[in-house]
Amino acid sequence: MSLEGSTIEKEVKHVDGAITPDSLESSDAASFDEKRTKKLLRKLDWHLVPFLALLYLLSFLDRTNIGNARLAGLEKDLGMSGLDYNVALAVFFPWYVAAEVPSNLMMKRTRPSLWLTIIMVAWGITMTLMGLVTNYVGLLICRMALGLAEGGLFPGVTFYITMWYRRHECGLRMAIFFSAATLAGAFGGLLARGISEMAGVGGRPGWAWIFILEGLVTVIVAFVAIWAINDYPETAKFLTAEERNEVHRRLKADRTSLADEYNIKYFFHAIKDWKIYVHMLITIGIYTPLYSFSLFLPTIVKNMGYTNKESQLMSVPPYVFACICTIGAGYLADRSKQRGIFMISACLTSIIGFTMLISTHKPGVQYLGTFLAAGGIYPNVPMGVAWNGNNIGGSTKRGVGIAMHVGFGNLGGIIAAFAYRSTDAPRFFSGHGLLIATTSMSLALCCFMTVYLRKENARRDALMISQGLTLESYSDGMKDKEREKGDNATFFRYTI
Repeated sequence: MSLEGSTIEKEVKHVDGAITPDSLESSDAASFDEKRTKKLLRKLDWHLVPFLALLYLLSFLDRTNIGNARLAGLEKDLGMSGLDYNVALAVFFPWYVAAEVPSNLMMKRTRPSLWLTIIMVAWGITMTLMGLVTNYVGLLICRMALGLAEGGLFPGVTFYITMWYRRHECGLRMAIFFSAATLAGAFGGLLARGISEMAGVGGRPGWAWIFILEGLVTVIVAFVAIWAINDYPETAKFLTAEERNEVHRRLKADRTSLADEYNIKYFFHAIKDWKIYVHMLITIGIYTPLYSFSLFLPTIVKNMGYTNKESQLMSVPPYVFACICTIGAGYLADRSKQRGIFMISACLTSIIGFTMLISTHKPGVQYLGTFLAAGGIYPNVPMGVAWNGNNIGGSTKRGVGIAMHVGFGNLGGIIAAFAYRSTDAPRFFSGHGLLIATTSMSLALCCFMTVYLRKENARRDALMISQGLTLESYSDGMKDKEREKGDNATFFRYTI
């Protein structure tokens, strides 16, 4: 089942000169030197990563600003009590998860600039309407619609990045992209503090203006997105014909000639791959504290003994620290061409942070614990996606596998919604304990995958040697015979 326009070769068009399937094939032997390659990567980075980061900043800001709205009087104005707030958080995630795999298939079927723009318009309008609700039921409906609209962005963009960069170049770019989530946490606290002063303008409370203004900004950016997002390397107008050839050559060499076309059988290849399910469990163990932290940090800080306004401002520094850790870990992981050991280290860091939160009543120690918790959680999100994506062979299987990974992880948001209950204040023993447990599960599974992948690579090396072959001796014809095997191909090596 092949869809027209889905393969790399079929997506090639005559733009600004001149790239064709024939020219791509003839460029396979060509190569830029190190200096020109660095220049090419910088060019890709400047044209792709900043705008993608902006999209995710808006996305994360819009899904988590309800935490800031809570401190601005949301619950009182909508007559909420008990677990109503927690339910409002939880209903977002089933719809968010349901959208992810279909969304990645739609992006493959259409084109990134069009599909990502549609997603943005949908969630921006929904966010704006959330500021107009007058009762609890209206809030629930808007939260569910927001989840459905936003669901495709993160897996879509992570899949999109793999279409431009080699496997060991994706981690840093995903880290920079995801670092926007930490900036959203920092920026959101400052922004909410200012916007909440608009209480009474237009007859709306301050929390409503948080939703309205941030939603309108998303809609405005969406109309820029369709022009700002380049669909594929082969159609990128900011690249010369020679640069397009080189991007294609590098990707082909890195992905070892595995199948890139759309075919429904690759969907089932992903569904049957047990390694993806292990990564899904790792991810839910990381996303649960991620969402707990982003949704409840102002509440956690407030219960250390600070006022609402102080809590909004004090939630900023831990996010700044998390941003630095996220980009730094992504850079080091790409340089070392390893992921597992960095994820293990980050899990240990976050466990120490949550232990500091649960073990003392001293505000200074607790507040320091929020830094370590954030510094460990946030780097593992892009690192985990890059690790899983690096080890899935074939474009369609990779797109589905990433969506499965991110989708299941986001179910952690449902757990997170009930992690910190008002009845557990001010120490939140059950919430901190839950996050220590889920992160510990991820830590154990990261250790398992690191050991397994090392052994599997060694097994494949030994098998190849026994046949008198090396990776360099594999001809294009030999690789072509295994192109549909994905990461099960004998010449595929896993990122550890």
